[in-house]
Amino acid sequence: MRLTIDTGKCSGHARCWEAAPDVFDIDDNGYALPLDVEVSDPPADSIRAGIAACPERAISLH
Repeated sequence: MRLTIDTGKCSGHARCWEAAPDVFDIDDNGYALPLDVEVSDPPADSIRAGIAACPERAISLH
């Protein structure tokens, strides 16, 4: 499975990072940094929490 972030949709809430700081990274203004990584199937609970926390639905798991 691949975990990606559409940085164009990110509004800088930093909720993904708050939910899973070991997975997601943000810039100084709270915007998610680009991410395109392979993750285990099923994904870790922290990854699911980070995805669910994004109000803009900028994070995809496919």
